[in-house]
Amino acid sequence: MSGIAIITGSVSARSKTAALAARIAARLGREGFRVTILQVRDLPAEDLLFGRVDSPAVADAARIVAEAAGVVIATPIYKASYTGVLKAFLDLLPQFGLAGKAVLPLATGGTLAHVLAIDYGLRPVLQSLGARHVLAGLFLLDKALRLGEDGLLDIDDELGSKLEEIVRPFIDSVLREGLALPAREVAA
Repeated sequence: MSGIAIITGSVSARSKTAALAARIAARLGREGFRVTILQVRDLPAEDLLFGRVDSPAVADAARIVAEAAGVVIATPIYKASYTGVLKAFLDLLPQFGLAGKAVLPLATGGTLAHVLAIDYGLRPVLQSLGARHVLAGLFLLDKALRLGEDGLLDIDDELGSKLEEIVRPFIDSVLREGLALPAREVAA
């Protein structure tokens, strides 16, 4: 397996959610994982909306997910749910497109009223796709995230610690099953 796929459901190019995904990708990269970020907004909209699973872009994205040992889902929450573009992509994965995978859900949103969107909206879809282990996710308030001019996410130490608290079990879950070994361990 190729490592980790990070799927972002943000619809905007300059996005705190996408910056969060990039931060998680860098963290996983430091552990030796190969990480591929899939920005769903970059897939052809017509292919997503018309369910064209055989389009080259959608097929390639689905292949990346299929080959990954672990998947991180990062989405903003709008109107108490994950984004429609993310839903459209998840709908195009095979029935058990997440089978055997550890999945880490992350969400950003403007109000604590959306804190349960991961558990009540996203988690059932991930489980229906056959995920082996959907880890406890993390909801982050937009106001706690600062996007720098360079596009990088600036967060305080407390939030950084919370991110580490959820990323570490994800890494352990992927490694425990022997699904993906960081490059430094493969070479040993």
